Amino acid sequence: MYIPYGRQSINEEDIQAVVDVLRSDYVTTGPSVQEFEKVVAEYVGAKYAVAISNGTAALHAACYAAGIGEGDEVITTPITFAASANCALYCGAKPVFADIKPDTYNIDPEDIKRKITDKTKAIIAVHFTGQPCEMDEIHEIAKAHNLIVIEDAAHALGADYKGKKVGSISDMTTFSFHPVKHITTGEGGMITTNDEKLYQRLALFRTHGITRDAGMMTYDEGAWYYQQLDLGYNYRITDIQCALGVSQMKRLDQFVEKRRALVERYNKAFADNANIMTPFQQEGCNNSYHLYVIQCLKHGRKEVFDALRAAGIGVNVHYIPVYSHPYYRNNGYADVCCKNAEEYYSRAISLPLYPDLTFEQQDYVIEKVLEIMK
Repeated sequence: MYIPYGRQSINEEDIQAVVDVLRSDYVTTGPSVQEFEKVVAEYVGAKYAVAISNGTAALHAACYAAGIGEGDEVITTPITFAASANCALYCGAKPVFADIKPDTYNIDPEDIKRKITDKTKAIIAVHFTGQPCEMDEIHEIAKAHNLIVIEDAAHALGADYKGKKVGSISDMTTFSFHPVKHITTGEGGMITTNDEKLYQRLALFRTHGITRDAGMMTYDEGAWYYQQLDLGYNYRITDIQCALGVSQMKRLDQFVEKRRALVERYNKAFADNANIMTPFQQEGCNNSYHLYVIQCLKHGRKEVFDALRAAGIGVNVHYIPVYSHPYYRNNGYADVCCKNAEEYYSRAISLPLYPDLTFEQQDYVIEKVLEIMK
């Protein structure tokens, strides 16, 4: 038996949705793309959504639309996948790392303030594990310094912040639909926004910077005509993927509900174990729990990790601080150190969490964790 830390949940309805597209006139950019955008925008409460090839492309597009460029600085967290910082580099900007809070593991607004300079252009707030960042405080900082706010919600589809769905709050919010996320399109991503100009820039960037929209072109020679207005990328997503996404969205709330039920069982099982720190739930937020992370307080993390892997449990670690990767160390970040992030990383383990994880499988995980961490 092998239990992964995360995996997709695909049913017959999902499969049929993909088959229907394969039998249709469109397999690449077609009506399913627009339908998927509409479904996600309505779910999160945003005016616009742009479907894109993956979550990294979504972050790159958001930085482009925000006008981030050479000489700018973008503040983000080190406890995230590298794409949250790489997207600034793609645009010629410099990522700046603010430390995390030791309870939520999210970026600390107070350290954001300390890292702001006259070059700061944007804040990329990552809702790590699915727990929303302190967006009121972040927006207050952004307003005071005229900064763009991009939410990296790769972990947070279905999460709530003070009564609002993540995806409707900031200038732009990006999502990922990788197979371990809340819903999947294989690979795929989305950017949501309430700003029409940002929406137009995002849509343009996704398609080489080319448009057929007569309202955007400098002149129009006929129905066949198009213009390249900027240097964009081919970050398009297919109808095949989006048909799967539309089908998956029908079960999103069910997926999130199951994740929360699994988390409640983990928390209860580990509540009296002084060796295990369980996740903190921020008041006023509803975590959608992409990940369930524990910290090993009195055992070496590697010892626990290796023992769980040997027991057939596919635990993982999220994440290695981004600035500690060789690429970053070799390009100006050798002296960067975020104390809370380092301490968190040294003790963190992600346990299996996904909708198709059975309670029986979870009981086995719990049994092994408690056995190893007596």
